[in-house]
Amino acid sequence: MPPVRESLPSPAVKPAARSLASPVGIIYGVGIERTEMFARLGVRTVGDLLLHAPRRYEDRRKFITIRELELGKSATVFGKIVASGVKRFRGGARSVYEFVLEDGSARLHCRWWNLPFLERLFAVGDEVMVFGKPNLLKPRTMDHPETEKVENGDDITVHINRVVPIYPLTEGLPQRAVRSIVWRAVQEFADQVRDAHPEMDLTAVRTRAAVDAAREQLELEARPLPRRAEAIRSLHFPNELADADRARQRLALDEFVELQLEIQRRRQKLERNARAFPCSGDNRLMKPFLAALGFKLTEAQVRVLRELRADMGGPVPMRRLLQGDVGSGKTVVAAGTALMALESGCNVALMAPTEILAEQLHRNFTRWLEPLGITVELRTGSRKTSRVQGPESQVGLSLGNSGPRTRNPGLPRLVVGTHALLEDSVTLDRLGLVIIDEQHKFGVAQREQLLRKGRDGGRFPHLLVMTATPIPRTLGLTLYGDLDVSVLDQLPAGRARIRTHVRDAAALPRVWAFVRAELEKGRQAYVVYPRVSESDHDEVKAVTKEFARVQKELAPHRVGLLHGQLRSEEKESVMTAFRNGTVKALVATSVIEVGVDVPNATVMLIEDADQFGLAQLHQLRGRIGRGAHESHCILVAEQKTDTAKQRLKVLAETTDGFALAEADLRLRGPGDLIGREQSGVPDFRFGDLRHDRALVEEARELVRKSLGGGSNQ
Repeated sequence: MPPVRESLPSPAVKPAARSLASPVGIIYGVGIERTEMFARLGVRTVGDLLLHAPRRYEDRRKFITIRELELGKSATVFGKIVASGVKRFRGGARSVYEFVLEDGSARLHCRWWNLPFLERLFAVGDEVMVFGKPNLLKPRTMDHPETEKVENGDDITVHINRVVPIYPLTEGLPQRAVRSIVWRAVQEFADQVRDAHPEMDLTAVRTRAAVDAAREQLELEARPLPRRAEAIRSLHFPNELADADRARQRLALDEFVELQLEIQRRRQKLERNARAFPCSGDNRLMKPFLAALGFKLTEAQVRVLRELRADMGGPVPMRRLLQGDVGSGKTVVAAGTALMALESGCNVALMAPTEILAEQLHRNFTRWLEPLGITVELRTGSRKTSRVQGPESQVGLSLGNSGPRTRNPGLPRLVVGTHALLEDSVTLDRLGLVIIDEQHKFGVAQREQLLRKGRDGGRFPHLLVMTATPIPRTLGLTLYGDLDVSVLDQLPAGRARIRTHVRDAAALPRVWAFVRAELEKGRQAYVVYPRVSESDHDEVKAVTKEFARVQKELAPHRVGLLHGQLRSEEKESVMTAFRNGTVKALVATSVIEVGVDVPNATVMLIEDADQFGLAQLHQLRGRIGRGAHESHCILVAEQKTDTAKQRLKVLAETTDGFALAEADLRLRGPGDLIGREQSGVPDFRFGDLRHDRALVEEARELVRKSLGGGSNQ
C-alpha cells in the first residue's frame, strides 16, 4: 500500500479569465475525444464538473483482506495481479476474461464475461483495487467488479488513504482520470461558487447525515448545513462520509428552493392577474341532487364541498387538488362541484385518461344530472355523443316533485371526455370549471392546455384535479405545489371487507378452485395480467396468451377479455356484459384500475403482481369490495427480490392508500411511481424525493417567508 501523504498536491497556477463557465476541455487540456466523453455525461463546463456528483464513496482508509471477504457482501480489497488471460468457448462467440489478485492473505478471481478487450488494460504485476460482491468463496470469485489500478504519481493521495468519490462514467473515461480532474477543479474553482439566495439563510437549517445507499444513520446530532462552496468541496472529497451526505443535502435544498420559488411565484402571479367566473352556485340543483342520491354524504365529503364552494365564489380561479383513497367518494364530490358551476351559468369540462373511465363517468353523471335538466356530453377519440346508448343510460334519479325530469336547453352543459377535449375542434365557451380525474396520468402541459381553452378575456376557469392514488406529502409539495389540497379521509359506510393474500405460482391450482367457488355463489371476478401480448425479453404473462387458459380453468362460466388495444365498441360490449352479469370473469390489463364499478365482483386475481407498483395494485384492489359481500384480492408472484417481497407484504398488511403511497415512494422512487414522462417531476441532481421530505418542507417555508407568505396549503 502506498504511504500516506500529509496534504493534497497543490493545484495548477490560475491563468486569467478562468471561470465556472470555462470549457472543461480547454481548461484541463483533455483533448477532443475526452471532451466528447465528458459531454456524454452532461459535463461541458467547469461548473458542470463541480456538480457531477459521485454515485457512491469508498473509504480507502480501511481495506479488508481477500481472506476476510464474505459471500454477497460488498467490499474493497487491494492486491497485485499474479495471473491474467482470456478463455474462449467453443465457436468463439463467448469468452471470459479473468485475472487473479493476491494480497498475501488469499487469492481473488475477478471475471468479466464477453469483454475480451479488458486483457489489454491489465497486466501481471499491476497493483489493483477491486470493489464488488463475491459470488463464490471456493475459489473466492467476483463477476464484473469495479477496478482501479494504483499508479505512482504526485496525486496518489487523491485516490488512496481517504474517503474516495466514485463517479458515473462513460465508455473510455477511466475513474482515476475523472477523479484527478475533479480534484483540480475543486481546488481551483470551488471558492467561485456563490450561494444563489443569500437572503435565505440556508446554513441555519440543521440536518442529520445518512449514507445514500443504505440510509444508514451516521450521526444522531443535527448540524447546520454548509455554504454552497463548502458543500462542493465536501461532495467530492469529504473528510468523513457524513460530510458527503450533508453536502448533498445542502445542494438538494438549493434545488428545492429553486423549485418552490417557481411554484410560489406562479401562484402569486395567478392571484395578481387572473380573474375567475363566480361559480359558488345557489343550491337550486344541488338540493334535489343530494336528496335523490339515496345515501348520505360523509363528513369528509361535506367538508370538502364547503372548501370548494368557498374557492369558487372568490375572485381568483380555484386551483385545488382533491385526493382520497379508493372508494372515498370523489366522483360524487366532483358532481356537486360541477353543479355549483352549472347553477352559476357556466359550462364544465371533465377530462379522464381512458375511454373506459370517461364512459363510466359519463354514465354516472348522466344518471345523476340529466333528471335535473343538464345536458351531459361524451367526447373521446372514437365517440361524440350526448348520451351513452343502452339501458343503463335511461336510468334516472327518483325526484318526485323536487325537480325537472327533462333536459332544459337553456342550462349550461357538462362535457366529459378524454384527451379529445384538447383537440382544436372542441370549443369550450364560458368554461367555469375544469375537472381532471386521475391527474397523474396527464402531463402538466396538458392540464394548462385545457385551462387555456377556457380562457375568456381576463377570466380563467376554476380547476379541480382529482386522484384516487394518494400522493405522498413530498410529491404533493413539488409536483402539485401550486395547488391547494383537499383530502377525503373517510370511506362511506357499508363497504365490504377486502382480504389480501400473497401466493406463489405453485398455489395457482388452489387459487383457481377458490375463484370457481366464488363464481358458483353467483359472484364475479377480475383476472389481471401486466401485458397485452408476450415479449421475447422476459416471461411476464400477457392477457392475450392467458385468456384461453383462464377460460378452461373457469369453465363453464363465461369469461370476457379487455385491454387497451381493443376497439371502443369491443370494450363497451364486454364491459356491458360484465356489468349485467352475463360475463362472470373479466381477463384484463391494468386498464380496469380506474373507472370500473361492479358491486357483484368479489375476487381480484393479479398474476405477476410484482410487475405492478403498490399504488397501482391498490387501485386494482379497489375494484372489489364495492358491494355487501366479503372480497378477496389474490396477488400471485414469485417475489424474487427483497424489494418485491417487502412491497407485497406492505399491501397485504394495510388497506390505507396513504400509507401505501408513502411506502411506494420509498421503494420505487417518483419516476416509477407516477411515470416521469407524464408527471412533471423535476429531474433533480441531488434531491431525493424518497427521503428528503424534511428538506422539501424546509424549502417551502423559507421561500414562503422570503416572498411574504402564500395561500396554498
